[in-house]
Amino acid sequence: MKTKFILPLVVAAAFVACSDDSSSNAAVTPDPTLSSSSDMAVIDPTLSSSDMALPELSSSSVLPDAPLSSSATPSAGGIDPVPPAADGPYDATKKYTFYGAELTGLEKFKYGRFEARMKMAATGGTVSSMFLNYDLSWKKDIEPWNEIDIEILGKDPTKWQSNLLTREADPSISDLTSSEKIHDFGFDATNEFHLYAIIWTPEYIAWEIDSVEVRRDELGQSRGTHADADQVKFMTEEQTLRFNLWASKTASWTGKWTPENLPIEQHIDYVRVYSYNPDTKGFEFKWQDDFEGVALDYSRWSEGNWEMERVMYRDLNIRVENGYAKLRLDYEL
Repeated sequence: MKTKFILPLVVAAAFVACSDDSSSNAAVTPDPTLSSSSDMAVIDPTLSSSDMALPELSSSSVLPDAPLSSSATPSAGGIDPVPPAADGPYDATKKYTFYGAELTGLEKFKYGRFEARMKMAATGGTVSSMFLNYDLSWKKDIEPWNEIDIEILGKDPTKWQSNLLTREADPSISDLTSSEKIHDFGFDATNEFHLYAIIWTPEYIAWEIDSVEVRRDELGQSRGTHADADQVKFMTEEQTLRFNLWASKTASWTGKWTPENLPIEQHIDYVRVYSYNPDTKGFEFKWQDDFEGVALDYSRWSEGNWEMERVMYRDLNIRVENGYAKLRLDYEL
């Protein structure tokens, strides 16, 4: 069993703003509902890290009998199957099918604090992410788009991108409003685990790396005159928590596609979720998943099984192993 490293919640003023000229679109699926309950521990936002203690947590339950997509058959005991090895060294003269992964949360949230301790994945052309998304955004037309992103782009794993994506619920509007900013990690995100956090409240949206706040967008901050220009105000839809690993077709955004470096994997040590208390403007602990079982907790997660630019998502490319959820990007003939 692995050792858990729990980093304290520290808010520091380390606001960095640097724009990028491209945008991403996260694919989504229909949204089953789930209510989650647990003993609540209140986090007072006025406390320093030395004043706060997080609850002791048990491993998540394992429910192996959830339905799987047609791309795989579960092995005995519900253990997540291991994806087959790539078909030898990459050969540019052969035609491959590329497979990625999306770990999709089932519970819907409106505001909260969302943390994950992860080791990210990167090679040219890829995206390794944690994000919140309104499940019906993909329908466009009369549905609005709401999304909050943390993305590591394959062209440089020493940097990361924060982003808000919004779009009015108007069939005549196809473009998304985005507010991409590129930030320096000060380390290579693929080498070791770090704590990533998205904080979403009615007054602000913030991003943290290793408990240090790197960006904060406030209510009233405008990006034009259109209905979704105040992106914090426009984030009104319930969203689900997601993680994905895929390959983009936009080289200017993610770098030149380098499939010869596959397979790569994004590892998630744990996910921790807090609800937002509008009275105290603090956060209350809801649940943590340590991925200590032999399969995903299917009362909490599902696996993507749709096309995302260069890859097909499939359940084979998500597995639980040695206390980690592992998302894989690979290929087959």
